[in-house]
Amino acid sequence: MADQYARDSEGEQPPGPGPLRWEEPPEGPVVVLLDQRRLPAEEAELVCTDVPALVDAIRTLAVRGAPLLGIAGAYGVALAAARGYDVAEAASLLEGARPTAVNLGYGARRAAQAYGAAVGRGADVRQAAAAVLAEARRLHREDAEASERMARHGLALLDELLPGGSHRILTHCNTGRLVSGGEGTAFAVALAAHRVGRLRHLWVDETRPLLQGARLTAYEAARSGMAHTLLTDNAAGSLFASGQVDAVLVGADRIAADGSVANKVGSYPLAVLARYHHVPFIVVAPTTTVDPATRDGASIEVEQRPGQEVTELSAPFPPAAVSGTTGRLPRVPEAASGVAAALVAPVGTRAHNPAFDVTPPELVTAVVTEEGVVCPVTGTGIAELCARSRQVTMS
Repeated sequence: MADQYARDSEGEQPPGPGPLRWEEPPEGPVVVLLDQRRLPAEEAELVCTDVPALVDAIRTLAVRGAPLLGIAGAYGVALAAARGYDVAEAASLLEGARPTAVNLGYGARRAAQAYGAAVGRGADVRQAAAAVLAEARRLHREDAEASERMARHGLALLDELLPGGSHRILTHCNTGRLVSGGEGTAFAVALAAHRVGRLRHLWVDETRPLLQGARLTAYEAARSGMAHTLLTDNAAGSLFASGQVDAVLVGADRIAADGSVANKVGSYPLAVLARYHHVPFIVVAPTTTVDPATRDGASIEVEQRPGQEVTELSAPFPPAAVSGTTGRLPRVPEAASGVAAALVAPVGTRAHNPAFDVTPPELVTAVVTEEGVVCPVTGTGIAELCARSRQVTMS
């Protein structure tokens, strides 16, 4: 592990374990995940041997982030096909695991369609399974390529909106390598600015209640050698007021046909703050996150998470640290899930815990995708983007 943390000549650390990969051990194919629930305390992997295990990993946020969920959905269908399970049922289970993230259903359906097409051509079970795996790998590559192109487009937009460089960027939740086949969405833009010397500072919202910003984005920023500071979500207003934010960069889990954006809860308040303080609010997401079938923001189904995520304070700890035998973390009670938890509200307190909120298009300065930038954000602009994306896919 020590070599893994050694810095390279540019001040960045090696990226560490990838968030998802396909393996074929002698006992049969598996999907291997970097368990994001345990970061940053421990880089532990989770092996999924069947679709129910992968669905549970998705629901419990061992794997998360819109683009990566699409990849996970595709590999999940490939896993079902390779192990002889019902492919259509697997695709349905995966698609329903988290309702807001449109990429998850996209990846699962795309893989299932590849299976159906192979069977329609007369392929046997093994050949059809191989076709599904090839499609999942193709989606994985496409997302990595999309990440690189989004970073280029996003950096060019930042330089246009904020001439002179030295960008001070505020981000919310986690949008880096942990959510992507490449280097991410919004975080990839900030990373591109860092690499060319135009990122002055990255402000990281801790992102309550599950602290994806604190646990994951700060983890990725540190590994990349980026100057960054963590702040509580409710400190963002004072940061804007003091003039220390030049732009807000966030990702998206679904973009409706009118340009409304569903993203991690807490994004909408940032958009309101950004508008009041005349700061660009930029959404970075692949075209697979755009859902033309969802008419507007009111039509987006917002996932409601368990209330205990709000009423209990949970954090991942390595098993040794939790047991108190070794490690630098204090001994704490261990929840059934294997993470340390403590009550922060009286027993029986009800909690409102939407996983996402929706930002209307008039508060979004621009949407950055691998196919280009939509600015201003309108239904017409989103439709033109989707048309370009289809042309590229078909060519």
